[in-house]
Amino acid sequence: MSAAAPAPRPARATIADVAKAAGVSKATVSRFLNHRERLLSPDIAARVEAAVAKLAYTPSPMAQALSHGRSRLIGLIVADITNPYSVAVLRGAEKACQDAGYLVMLFNLGNDIDREREAINALAGYQVDGFILNTLGRGAGLIDADALHGKPAVLVDRRHAGMHTDFVSLDNAAAMKSACSHLVDGGYRELLYITEPLKGVSSRRERTAAFGDCVTAHEPRVAGEVYESTGDDGDGLDAALRALHKRAKRGKRAAVLAGNAVVTLRVAAAMARLGLRFGEDIGFVGFDDPEWAPLIGPGLSAIAQPTEEIGRTAAICLLERLQGLEGPARQLLLPGELVVRGSSGGG
Repeated sequence: MSAAAPAPRPARATIADVAKAAGVSKATVSRFLNHRERLLSPDIAARVEAAVAKLAYTPSPMAQALSHGRSRLIGLIVADITNPYSVAVLRGAEKACQDAGYLVMLFNLGNDIDREREAINALAGYQVDGFILNTLGRGAGLIDADALHGKPAVLVDRRHAGMHTDFVSLDNAAAMKSACSHLVDGGYRELLYITEPLKGVSSRRERTAAFGDCVTAHEPRVAGEVYESTGDDGDGLDAALRALHKRAKRGKRAAVLAGNAVVTLRVAAAMARLGLRFGEDIGFVGFDDPEWAPLIGPGLSAIAQPTEEIGRTAAICLLERLQGLEGPARQLLLPGELVVRGSSGGG
């Protein structure tokens, strides 16, 4: 004998079902649900209340929010969700939004430079109340203030020339000064800053400019160069590191500064190919402090970004705007922390 098929689950009651059961209009039910019983007679209010209880009706949070002009959704756009920086920003923003009764909707650009407008339009279609933008900042789809559907936005990490909104980031100038001064104080005199391509990315330009300022401040005893790494230029990166090592062998200590964790991995691979040792042949400090930094060589020194705090601060800025805060765009630059390990800590 075959087992009987399970009974289908009853459909969730709708506001129309409640109205029918109570013998009233949907507008009347809506007034009751929005605590406007004073507009209803006691008899009608009691009938609606009984119908709600009988049908176990629960209103849609989205529908309720929209009825008040708010979805209580925040759109978060990140450049690359595989980047630990983006994940940490998301974590911080999501916690702050959750504490305030908002949900976060995520759109990952996947490093596709032409999807920014698509991302804005997709999230706007869900009636998000505002945007947190950690985007690529370049390409044909570059967003501007007119693309935001009248919604407030906060920029994270990268500025946009066409958007005058609140901005939250690491204090790149102060962080670079800390890293560079640490190396100079440690006796390093030949410095090489390796960054991803500068074009269109404000954070990379700011760090590069701060590196130049640091070298200038210590001239002539300190020399510095900048190398832009594209990811498919292994031979070029190897050549830059070999040249740096040659300068070190002439009696001057040499060190690399890496613009982010992606560059740090490229440098580590190149050092392995060349048979060079961190902290002995070449010193090193990188921006970002990934969990694997202590595991490479004698441990890689790094500037740790307050990424979760950056995400939390961005969310709070946006929520303040949603609550009616007016005034000029704000800039909040958070301090990094220099974590010294063996790659730069030798005497």
